[in-house]
Amino acid sequence: MTSQPTRLSPLEVRERVACMCDHGFACSSFAPGHALHLIQARMASATPRGWTDAIVEEADPTSGILSLRTLDGDLHVIWNGAGAALEAPAGSPVALHRDYGVLAYGRVQFNVATV
Repeated sequence: MTSQPTRLSPLEVRERVACMCDHGFACSSFAPGHALHLIQARMASATPRGWTDAIVEEADPTSGILSLRTLDGDLHVIWNGAGAALEAPAGSPVALHRDYGVLAYGRVQFNVATV
């Protein structure tokens, strides 16, 4: 006689999931602020009107939080766990695609979450 396999509820599975960036490795999640998904990058590239130019006011590499000031004067506080705060220090010109949560610094793009 065989025993029934143990089944975990979706809630239990989600509670146990941790992105590899929590342990000092590359992001293994495509959630906002983690690894940039190919489709997300393509959608941002396909909608050029969604980009907003900004300047990094503050960048904290420890927490991954960046404060951006757009050319219109709007402040956006974002988070990225993949090193955007290391790549784009304070004073750097960047572009933010708010519709798809993408931050571009030169040719490098990051998935960002709004704080």
